[in-house]
Amino acid sequence: MRVIIVGAGEVGLQLARYLSAEDIEVIVIDKNREKLNRISAELDAAVIVGEGGSPSVLKKAGAENADILLAVTNMDETNMIACLVAKAMFQIPRNVARIRNMEYFSNDVLLQSLGINPAISPEIEAAKAVIRLVEVPFAAEADDFEGGKVKIIGFKIPPDSKLIGTAFKNLKLNKPKILFGAIRRGSTMIIPGGNDTILKDDILYLPVKNEILGAVCSSVGGLNISVKRVMIVGGGRIGLYVAKTLEAKGLNVKVIEKDVVRCKFLVQSLNKSVVLHGDGSNQKLLEEENISDIDVFAAISNNEELNIMASILAKSLGAKKVITIVNRPDYLPLSNNLGLEAVISPRMITAGSILKYVRSGNILSLTPLAEGRGEIIEAEVFPSSVLIGKPLQDVKLPPKTLIGSIIRGREVIIPSGNDIIQNKDKLIIFTLRESIKQVEKLLQ
Repeated sequence: MRVIIVGAGEVGLQLARYLSAEDIEVIVIDKNREKLNRISAELDAAVIVGEGGSPSVLKKAGAENADILLAVTNMDETNMIACLVAKAMFQIPRNVARIRNMEYFSNDVLLQSLGINPAISPEIEAAKAVIRLVEVPFAAEADDFEGGKVKIIGFKIPPDSKLIGTAFKNLKLNKPKILFGAIRRGSTMIIPGGNDTILKDDILYLPVKNEILGAVCSSVGGLNISVKRVMIVGGGRIGLYVAKTLEAKGLNVKVIEKDVVRCKFLVQSLNKSVVLHGDGSNQKLLEEENISDIDVFAAISNNEELNIMASILAKSLGAKKVITIVNRPDYLPLSNNLGLEAVISPRMITAGSILKYVRSGNILSLTPLAEGRGEIIEAEVFPSSVLIGKPLQDVKLPPKTLIGSIIRGREVIIPSGNDIIQNKDKLIIFTLRESIKQVEKLLQ
């Protein structure tokens, strides 16, 4: 497979990192030589200095033999032109564009005429991630699968948890039935076996049926609150989308925004939310607005330093749950070390949203874990798959791979060794990077 990436920023870098590690032929195009030099130094990927929408540059990148083009620069127009040229001149089968302008993003006729399939909005993807975390207060990470029937929860073990020091084979979590699909331990990912032991600060990933979220939360000792009051720092595109969605769900929402002009726009755009002009890291302002009564505090402005400082302050003043947006990859470990509970990287989320279109097999959705060290894959089983008709205990899965859920029509099964996969079942699979190719073959 040949993949052309237009844009060598953080999203392009992450995509190139994921794909080049899987022996996919990757060519990255950008006008900035320094960014390309970084990719050349770190990855096994070809680089070309030039404009991504230039026919001659795309031809140099071998566009006539490319399987997919990923246009992920910071400029919508550049991404759109690159997709148009790729489709019209080189007949590249799939062209994915990162689009931030909502006027472009919501215009299906325009996108179709440009050959874009699909468009990805970083702001909307990040906002949806924030909303999922508001809906599941005990989660450090949360993602929806099969239209929300199943959630994959990343749950951080509290320091006083009774699960610490327990081997997985000795866990007695059957009411409701709980299956842990992966562990994030610092910068490493583990697909757990029976002898693995839960340690302090582990993040455990588990599939959960939507209707039993409360029971699972109680079983693992998570934060079990009914969210009614939310405070948002940052009234940009992400903050506006989150506030609109949450007020429509009947929540009490306050938005703190520094820019007075933006505040006026927010007042006109929102129905019930309270808009405050001020600094989200100002202790006096937070105390005046009763931060100790806030169920969820979301620092989601465009200023990640402000987000980090506001989150630390809000937590110390009594906010029950804190969500923080951090863009720079080198800030992510710092955020975790500072004890921030739920950290979202829009660029990483965008890369993950795009990545599923590169995978072979009937991949329905995909979530990278730990900067791409692992993945959660939702896929439909093909009729010819070797998985069909055998008890799971008799299926030879790739190493470091686990089937976390079977979705059969309206039924969601947390599987045991005796369960049998049927034609048209959908599977949620946890796997590490080194086994991804084998998982794809198994699904085919």
